[in-house]
Amino acid sequence: MDFEVIILGTDINAYYMARNCHEAYNKKAFLIGKVAMNFTSYSKILNLELVENLHDEEIFRDALMRNALKFKGKKLLLIGSNDTYIRLIMENQDFLKPYYYFPIISENLLNNLLIKDRFYQVFKTIDIPDTYIYNLKKGKLDFKRINELKFPLILKPGNSINYYKYPFEGQAKVYKIKDKKELVLVLDKIKEAGYEENMIIQRFIPGDDSCLFDVMVYCDRTKKVKLMTLAQIGLQERTPTGVGNCTLLINGYNEYGNTLEVVEKLKKFIEKIDYHGFAEIDVKYDKSDQKFKVLEINPRQARCSYYLTACGFNLVEYLVDDLIYEKDFTYKFINEKMCLSFVPKAVIKKYVDNKLYKKEVLKLIKERKFIDPLDYKRDRSIKRQFWLFMRKINYLKKYKNNDW
Repeated sequence: MDFEVIILGTDINAYYMARNCHEAYNKKAFLIGKVAMNFTSYSKILNLELVENLHDEEIFRDALMRNALKFKGKKLLLIGSNDTYIRLIMENQDFLKPYYYFPIISENLLNNLLIKDRFYQVFKTIDIPDTYIYNLKKGKLDFKRINELKFPLILKPGNSINYYKYPFEGQAKVYKIKDKKELVLVLDKIKEAGYEENMIIQRFIPGDDSCLFDVMVYCDRTKKVKLMTLAQIGLQERTPTGVGNCTLLINGYNEYGNTLEVVEKLKKFIEKIDYHGFAEIDVKYDKSDQKFKVLEINPRQARCSYYLTACGFNLVEYLVDDLIYEKDFTYKFINEKMCLSFVPKAVIKKYVDNKLYKKEVLKLIKERKFIDPLDYKRDRSIKRQFWLFMRKINYLKKYKNNDW
């Protein structure tokens, strides 16, 4: 074959993209990452290179150039596994274009998606939660506006990449705030740590995890949507830095109805913003007005996106066919039922509150329409199997000791 797949990252997302490559082409992807992670360290289906300080632009360029020279004469597909790598690729796109194939969007669009305060101000044509943007450095809390939103509230950083540059004890990805006292306390801790940019304060949309939805989109090089899904989530992570990350979902399932209308509305929106590549749209159903509210849009495949491959639409194959072979696609809404889970059956039985949803999951397990992206039959070394077993055990502890 005349191409190689280069993946930036060592996390769960990087692993299943390497799995996609192995499944589609029976070849190992080449991973370049900053730190060793068990998701990829114990794998035999990929090649792994660790580069210290890879997030530094000069080191990043050196590492990518070195790999480009190593594979001279071959076409190289470049995939980012998280927001930091996506930003590095887009900010260095002119440098990378002569050597790598990757979906390209403008830096302005990238910032509008990744910097959440910009996202909520720029994209007002889609349904979003009622939002108040507060600047930590300049602002004074508008308690009248906060009272309009009503407690409990959601609090999250406007710029998550910069936010994590200032770690502190108790730091979380998203905070659920119960009253004014807690709001002031958390904001003070964030500011004291060194982050002084905008914070997002939002109305909390009531409902358990099954009110959440994952929408995956692929726009090809013509900037048209060619692939789309809508999956209802059953559980999300319970740790402070993991909240918002899905651990259980069912594709092709939506107990609240209106699927085609929701999908078409989001399809028109994505095509309007001139997008290319995979994007994940986080959505929550608001029972108060029966609308699907967009929480954020991630400019990449998500940690749970392997369910597209399980439905027969391999993510890496789509990138290769679009970018390297320049194939034409017809639009496909993937409505096949498929359950994806990172958690063991015991967690599903005990912690999924929605009885109707739980019944559907257990039915799909019996029908073998059930997949764990990390459990690959062609990648089962003793070390990896032991780690996967202990990971399942740890999930039992996580859900027992934490609640959202």
